[in-house]
Formats: sequence, C-alpha cells, structure tokens
Amino acid sequence: MENKYVITIGRQFGSRGKEIGQALAQRLGIAFYDKELLTLASKESGLCPEFFEKADEKNSGTLLQAFATGFTFGAFQYNDFLSNDKLFLIQASVIRKVAEEGSCVIVGRCADYILRDKKYKVDIFVHADIEKRVQTVMHRQNISEQEARELIRKMDKTRPSYYNYYSDKAWGVSSSYDLSVNSGLLPLEDTVTFIQNFVEQVLKQVK
Repeated sequence: MENKYVITIGRQFGSRGKEIGQALAQRLGIAFYDKELLTLASKESGLCPEFFEKADEKNSGTLLQAFATGFTFGAFQYNDFLSNDKLFLIQASVIRKVAEEGSCVIVGRCADYILRDKKYKVDIFVHADIEKRVQTVMHRQNISEQEARELIRKMDKTRPSYYNYYSDKAWGVSSSYDLSVNSGLLPLEDTVTFIQNFVEQVLKQVK
C-alpha cells in the first residue's frame, strides 16, 4: 500500500497484545513502537528517560499519588519540574511524528486517540479471559499465581484510567475501536493472521 498507515493496539495486561503487535509489524514489514516511544520522547525533549518511564500510561492523578512523597531525579523534584500532562504532550508529539515518517504499529499510549484524524489507521483492542492472562503473566514474569492476579488487578485499573483521562473514548469498549479480538481463542499466529487480513481489507476500502 502506497499511503502511510498506522495500526494502533490497545490491550489488556497479559493478553499478549505486544507480541501480536510485534508479529503483525514484522509480517507487514513496518515499524513497531511500544516502549521505544519513551526513548524517542526522551531524545526529543532532552529529558531523562526515567521521567517517561515513571509516567508511562498513568494519568496525572495516578502519578501525583505515586510521587506524593516527592520523586527526585538529580537536582529536580518531579512535581516541581513538570507534570504528567506535559509528558503526555511530548509523547503525543512523538507519536504523531513517527506516524508521519512511515507505516507502523503502535501499542497503547492513547495512540488511537492522538491520531484520530489520520485517514489510514486501524484501531485494534486485544483482550483475553482472566485465566489465560494469569498464565501468561506468570510465565512472562516468573511470578506466582497470586502475584500475577494482583498485578493484573492493578493494571486493569491503571490503563483504563490513563486512556479515559486523556481521550474522549472509553477504554476496552468495542465502540472505541475498529476491531476487538479475544487473543485466547486461537494460537497467536492465527490471531495475527486474522488481524492482518482485517487490516488489509479495511485499508483497501479507505478512499
């Protein structure tokens, strides 16, 4: 396809959304961005990567609570130096920039909303049932079942809070996306094939 396009992927924690995004980007021969956006935002702004890592997919309220005791880096105290909203704007600028540079897959970070005016874009949401997510997180992070469930519980609060705070849509609600996929129903490769076919068909229809 000649036009530059973007595939955004929202995902539940433990649903293998990142793996699906990586495999999809590899198949299509396009760039992939997840944590890479934090590094690019750091380079773009000249700020330390730690600022973006601490604020990653957390809204202002969540972050201010996290730094209530005063996160410090170097000579600066975080809440005196810059707000999470400012970090979001820097990251949003980077997302727009990479979307203009070439076709890509972007995971999370409200990319679907930030790029809402982009013509050639397909928004995907990846979810899975809780038991499959628990097993994925246990294996991926080498933690106990109880620890995996607690981590999922926390992330299931953080990600929707971030998305709903910075966008005018609802996280995980099917109407917010072009396609919602249960990644636990098929093997990963088959799920990627399904999404790839959907994306290619949708982009063909864009005039």
